[in-house]
Amino acid sequence: MNTVKANKITPARERKFLTLIAALSVVIPVLIALLFFIPKDGGAKVDVSFLPPFYASVNFLTAIVLVTGYVNIRRGNIKVHRASMLTAFGLSAVFLVSYVVYHLLGERTLYGGEGLLKYVYYFILLTHIVLAVVIVPLVLLSVYYGITDQLVRHRRISRWTFPIWLYVAVTGVLVYLLISPYYA
Repeated sequence: MNTVKANKITPARERKFLTLIAALSVVIPVLIALLFFIPKDGGAKVDVSFLPPFYASVNFLTAIVLVTGYVNIRRGNIKVHRASMLTAFGLSAVFLVSYVVYHLLGERTLYGGEGLLKYVYYFILLTHIVLAVVIVPLVLLSVYYGITDQLVRHRRISRWTFPIWLYVAVTGVLVYLLISPYYA
């Protein structure tokens, strides 16, 4: 069976998917930003202290899978590339859920370092946050174009998606490593 014909997307259906991607690209970062303004009521405490090392590990695994996918597409191994990228997408979804749960239920942790390391931390954190917002539509579009076999569009956007996504995954681990001594 020809996968291009099986995945043929009508213009109306394409518009629906692109509208959904645009909406998610706005809603996800806005909801995450709002998490930092939700007051913690101090009521029933749920121990979520295990989540920062968990989602740092998920970021680490995402970086490995992204590189695996990249290496395999360069070698022409489309099956492993596709499996790797869908795994990276799934890991990113797991990260997002665990990150939201932690920031909804956990206490906010402030960076306590000083000197040059403080500036390094905030530079990494700032670029990580900005690019994490940018990566949402890029990942969604890359995955959409890939699974619908719109390979020209997929390649065009994935040239941007891959390095930014990899940077966000790696800097997510670095942010955790730098702030972890200051968790309560």
